[in-house]
Amino acid sequence: MTSTLRTLGCSGGIGLGLSTTAFLLDQDILIDAGTGVGDLTLDELKGIHHIFLTHSHLDHICGVPLIADAVGASREGPLLVYGTTTTLDALQKHILNGVIWPDFTVIPSKSKPFIQLVPIEIGKPVIIHHREIVAIPVKHSIPANGYAMTSGSGNTVIFSGDTGPCQEFWSTANQTPNLKYLIVETSFSDAEEKLALISGHFSPRLLFEDLKYFQQNHTQLWITHLKPDDGDHTFNEITQHIRACQTDSTSYLLPKKLTKETTLTF
Repeated sequence: MTSTLRTLGCSGGIGLGLSTTAFLLDQDILIDAGTGVGDLTLDELKGIHHIFLTHSHLDHICGVPLIADAVGASREGPLLVYGTTTTLDALQKHILNGVIWPDFTVIPSKSKPFIQLVPIEIGKPVIIHHREIVAIPVKHSIPANGYAMTSGSGNTVIFSGDTGPCQEFWSTANQTPNLKYLIVETSFSDAEEKLALISGHFSPRLLFEDLKYFQQNHTQLWITHLKPDDGDHTFNEITQHIRACQTDSTSYLLPKKLTKETTLTF
């Protein structure tokens, strides 16, 4: 059985027509919950039963408390929110703390909350119906992870979340069979490479250097998390780096730019 991954938000910031990171896996699973979830209808929000978070930065988690507030009362059970212990602790301490937002892990009651936090570990799969979701290693400015999502057809999509150079990430990708799509962030241009390194992101040159570790020639590369004010330039720099080294024997595939209209079937 195939799955679809619908892009709700893929920008590294906000602006007219731009939304931050969120993907809808089939109809019931969110991968991150940035501002992109705001485009879903109430019925679509009610159909979401699982949210997998890559890390606790606001542009990836802001939809979690808002979804609970919007449709929590009309759901039969709690919204299951998955993440590493570090990510979930940050969400609990800094967002669902009764100050920034009500603590929906105990509201309306401890026995029937709107949100249930579910800790996961890197490398240990979570099976939901016919799909397998595995947290994979990345390197960001705070503890974070990516995800490998495998459908019932056996094909896989890997999403990096936010990361900078990380050999473990590429090693995982290389060892993943039937890797159909690889979604990788690049947030800053080459001129901002120092900022990219400080904040745990890729620049085009840094991504190009890491792509040398990638050995899956049949995989389509997608670029996400481009900053709103410089995204087109940054994407063009990525393409230029790859084209400059292409020969007849080069295994690199030219990337595609993820947009809110992108839906991947795998």
